[in-house]
Amino acid sequence: MTAWARSWLAAALLWAASAGAQPVYKCTSADGKISYGAAPCADGRGAVLATPAAPSPDAAATSAAELAEDKRQADTLQKARLKREQADERAQARADRAAEARRLKCGRLQLHRQWADDAARNASGKAAANAQLRARHAADKLALECPQS
Repeated sequence: MTAWARSWLAAALLWAASAGAQPVYKCTSADGKISYGAAPCADGRGAVLATPAAPSPDAAATSAAELAEDKRQADTLQKARLKREQADERAQARADRAAEARRLKCGRLQLHRQWADDAARNASGKAAANAQLRARHAADKLALECPQS
């Protein structure tokens, strides 16, 4: 910012600070119309309105400090929310991977049981007893690992 702009800014701030301290007069005319002005009413039948006091520099500093504290708290809450969301996403990804692994394992076990059943049906003699035992073991393993199948 240039020196010229700084001087204009300072002048504008001084003018704005002094403008807030001027009295405001409320005048009521004979026909009942209300007007507001910076000068007292001509007929003397007016009221001076109370102007709010300009905020003190301490109040502005306090307000800025409160704003900074609110921003810090908002940033902290935002970071905590983001951290929770990331943890939830990681947990969901782990659960999805575990479900996929279980689905694949159950599919493999179901396929092994089917192959063992086919082998038991096609076997004859002493091999048939062994094939039936393998088929029963495959069915038991499938029932144990994947109860819904």
